[in-house]
Amino acid sequence: MLERLALIALGREAGFSLDEIGAMFGADGRPAIDRAKLDEKADALDRTIHRLGAVRDALRHAAACPAPSHLECPSFRKLLRIVAHRHPARRAKSERA
Repeated sequence: MLERLALIALGREAGFSLDEIGAMFGADGRPAIDRAKLDEKADALDRTIHRLGAVRDALRHAAACPAPSHLECPSFRKLLRIVAHRHPARRAKSERA
C-alpha cells in the first residue's frame, strides 16, 4: 500500500494526470508502468526545465539591469514577447479586461 501511495506521489510530482497515474496500475493493483510514457514525461520535463531556466536567467538580468525602466531593457522586452507568444489566450483575455 505504501508503495502505491509513493508511486502516486511520484507521478503527481512528475506532472502525470490522475488518469495517467491510474493507468500505471494493472487490474490486480500492482504497478504496470509503460516505460515509453516515462521517457515522454522525462522529455517534457527537460523542455520545461530548459524554458524555466531561460525565464529565470532573464528575470535575474532584469533585476540587475541598469536600464531606468524594465521596459527599456532589451532582454526584459524579449522575455515579454516570448511569454506573450507562448500564451496567446492569456494575452487576449488580459487585453479585454
